[in-house]
Amino acid sequence: MRIARFTTGQDPRYAVVEGAAGDEELVVITGDPLYTPVQPTGEQIRLDDDSVRLLAPVIPRSKIVGVGRNYAEHAAEHGHEVPAAPLLFLKPNTSVIGPDDPIVLPDWTEHVEHEAELAIVIGKVTKDVPAERALDHVFGFTVANDVTARDVQRADSQWARAKGFDGSCPIGPWIVPGLDVDDLYVRARVNGELKQDGRTSQMVFDAAYLVAYVSEVFTLLPGDIILTGTPAGVSPIVDRDVVEVEVEEIGTLRNPVLRRN
Repeated sequence: MRIARFTTGQDPRYAVVEGAAGDEELVVITGDPLYTPVQPTGEQIRLDDDSVRLLAPVIPRSKIVGVGRNYAEHAAEHGHEVPAAPLLFLKPNTSVIGPDDPIVLPDWTEHVEHEAELAIVIGKVTKDVPAERALDHVFGFTVANDVTARDVQRADSQWARAKGFDGSCPIGPWIVPGLDVDDLYVRARVNGELKQDGRTSQMVFDAAYLVAYVSEVFTLLPGDIILTGTPAGVSPIVDRDVVEVEVEEIGTLRNPVLRRN
């Protein structure tokens, strides 16, 4: 099942996405699937209908929890050791944008990079859950790009500005519940050129462990997101670039890059 959030010019709605790539159809459902059972309304809309715009599949009610240096090769490419425990940081929900929304580069940074990631969407109030039960609290998984102002990250003692600016967390195109995420490819392309090509099996701390660990620190609420880290190969993005982030069995998240004069 794939669950999308979309608009046709009115209030956002949710739908189950059916059909093969290039021939998808939105089966509209009632309510918010985080809180109500999936129930079709009977309305169906072609995804390629000109009136349809996919939105970020969820806007976290409270927080996005990022995990830094969770792939050994990515840590190494920046000269860091793998941390002994997950390295956590926060992004505000105002950093979230959806498919095809522009990543607007702030005027206070000259070096912004993409970071392709698997994202976990929490489905239940979660606190101090053990790893063996952690995935029972997950609603599903989506694709994320943890956009980072690398020069600012190096200059600041905290990562809030470098990773939390508006538009720094594209997610989408939809959420896939019940997915086995132990060994999926995670890729990024810039203008069609492959930059990142890793697998979730390379993560230092797996999805279940991350949910359990984060729940010891924060109470996780439905719709909260955990970013699971990025594989090696991050690279700069500049004005007019197009970034595509793809996670196997989920889909491709595409965003243009824009620097306003």
